[in-house]
Amino acid sequence: MYRLSRLPNGLIVATAELPNMASAAVGLWVGVGGRYEAERISGAAHFIEHLLFKGTRQRSARQISEDVEGIGGYLNAFTTEEHTCFHARAHASRFGELLDVLADMFLNSRFAPADVSKERDVIKEEIAMYRDQPSQLVHELLHESLWPDHPLGRPLTGTEKTLDSIVRPDLLEFLRKNYAAPNTLLVVAGPLRHAEVVRAFKPYAKKFWDGKKPAFVPVNGIGQTAPVFRAQKKQTEQTQLALGIRACSRHDDRRFALRVLNAIVGESMSSRLFQILREDKGLAYSVYSSWAFMEDTGALSISAGLDHDAVEKSLRVIVRELRSLTETLVGPGELRRARDFVIGQMELNLESTESQMNWIGESILAYEKIISPAEVKDRIAAVTAAAMRNAAREYLRPERMNLAVVSPMENGGRLSELMRW
Repeated sequence: MYRLSRLPNGLIVATAELPNMASAAVGLWVGVGGRYEAERISGAAHFIEHLLFKGTRQRSARQISEDVEGIGGYLNAFTTEEHTCFHARAHASRFGELLDVLADMFLNSRFAPADVSKERDVIKEEIAMYRDQPSQLVHELLHESLWPDHPLGRPLTGTEKTLDSIVRPDLLEFLRKNYAAPNTLLVVAGPLRHAEVVRAFKPYAKKFWDGKKPAFVPVNGIGQTAPVFRAQKKQTEQTQLALGIRACSRHDDRRFALRVLNAIVGESMSSRLFQILREDKGLAYSVYSSWAFMEDTGALSISAGLDHDAVEKSLRVIVRELRSLTETLVGPGELRRARDFVIGQMELNLESTESQMNWIGESILAYEKIISPAEVKDRIAAVTAAAMRNAAREYLRPERMNLAVVSPMENGGRLSELMRW
């Protein structure tokens, strides 16, 4: 089902041939994101993402939208710490039109000075919107704690200060340096043959810039010897809490045990924290955990929205459950259900052409090849209780914990002590 070709200038074309689907999802991916930015231009990758929708030499911003939405399609983009993707989806018969719009945005965006100025203000409004959302703000605080004085600890949007320092030449330099052919790939998922996609893309491919893959600042020098607590006082109806623990990279085999462990901790309604904090004790409406694995680091995060008076009691529960995973083997039934949940969610998520496109793009940028879902499912199915306890003992330790809170309360010292055992 998966095919990959590398063109002479280094561009990669990858496809998932899905003959039973009606739609085609098309993505232009570039292997650069927020962690590749110098501090002065923090937010540049996200800024460029916005500007590629503002008009090209052939299309206005409105025409870009109309040329996709006018054929019943969908157009969007996203920026992460390590990559950026511009993607569109429509009926497979309109694949050529989707490709033309995306390639035009990628290669011919004008970066008009007026658009740069206007979009700078738009992004500032986006930042203000996030700051008004305590559940978003608490994760910004958590990232600052997990990766202090490092690009991974900065918001992807940048700040008002860095946005004001970014000028048009900075953006064009970042674009030319990083959006080069060897750092870019086209991914298509749908009822299209690989050879057909390669043939359609070749006229555009020769227009991409030469260059090389960029480098980023590693996190090797970041150490932690004690729990870290950060708080922002804000008048809110709930206390937003986020607990984060730095973990392994996506190249470490222990990530499979941590993925299953995450399902047990808080990824679903049957997880331990959901059952205890919400169902048994009624302390929270929203509680969940999530994982992230990057090139040289990773993190497990636990988030909850709590009544102010329930914060200490809830944190005790969270710490107790984390500690139990380091001491006691998970039972066979709970382990089986967690593995089946992770595998089942993966299977459900891969049912759409857009999900298949994302799988391929993330896989190639992360591993320089397409990882088969079957291979990942086999690794998940092979996770043992002992492997999970070993991973828990390695990472779920008090000295690795980082706690962020957004609340009108002042209880920092007390919460810091609760992270110890």
